[in-house]
Amino acid sequence: MRQSAHVIVVGNEKGGSGKSTTAFHLAIYLLYQGHRVASIDVDSRQQTFTHYVRNRRDWSRAKGLGVPHTTHFQLPLARGDSVRENHRVEFDLFRQAISEVEGSADFIVVDTPGFDTNLTRLAHSLADTLVTPVNDSLIDLSVMAQVDPVTGEPRQLSHYARLVQRARSERLAIDGKTIDWVLVRNRISMLSSRNMRQVQTMLDRIAMRLGCRVADGIAERVIFRSLFASGMTVFDPLDDELLGGVPSASHLGARQEYRTLVAALNLPAGGHTEARRTLEAEAASR
Repeated sequence: MRQSAHVIVVGNEKGGSGKSTTAFHLAIYLLYQGHRVASIDVDSRQQTFTHYVRNRRDWSRAKGLGVPHTTHFQLPLARGDSVRENHRVEFDLFRQAISEVEGSADFIVVDTPGFDTNLTRLAHSLADTLVTPVNDSLIDLSVMAQVDPVTGEPRQLSHYARLVQRARSERLAIDGKTIDWVLVRNRISMLSSRNMRQVQTMLDRIAMRLGCRVADGIAERVIFRSLFASGMTVFDPLDDELLGGVPSASHLGARQEYRTLVAALNLPAGGHTEARRTLEAEAASR
């Protein structure tokens, strides 16, 4: 019997950390590796991931490009008067999306908003791999934990870190599986600095406290902003018309950084989690 899809959730309650760019590039990279990929956007406010997908479809149609696409879902927040009923509706929408692709997709990539919602918590509870981009800044580390300024040790977990810990506990209780949580250093400076070394040291300490891993992410590059309007990625066969020239060393560097990141995630050759079974178990417990 075919195994179910491996769920990759990209989450962080800090806006501007590069969640949507990371999620979209991971999805497209997996497509180019020959996997069948579905994508879900639960950020009903910004919908950046959905805009990426739409821009890609529109651009490829207009230019006659034969690039791969994900099977995409955009899940809205329910806005009824009853919170309990809203949560039920959102749960059913999420379960329906998973049910439609779990038998055909190898991977499901989920992008989440920079704030806590019921859909955010649902997505995290389904994750097999949780990717949390963290900007390479001492300020942005506060989204994970408050750090003692003298010792550099984490002294209090953030709201988001506690959300993930709850999701891990719930997942373990439901199906005995754990969430592989990977903190990804993002927007890394090209030049080594004291700040960069401090960030790495503190992030390592936070990861040890949280029981997760740290992976190098992607450097700060203009190419990502310029590709958004077309929905293209550094993995697509980009020509002079789109780039304004041949791919630069920075462009090729970004491509290699994403390959390195995917290798660090230790993803399976195909999907293996039983996402619908998890949803149904959660539904039974509600």
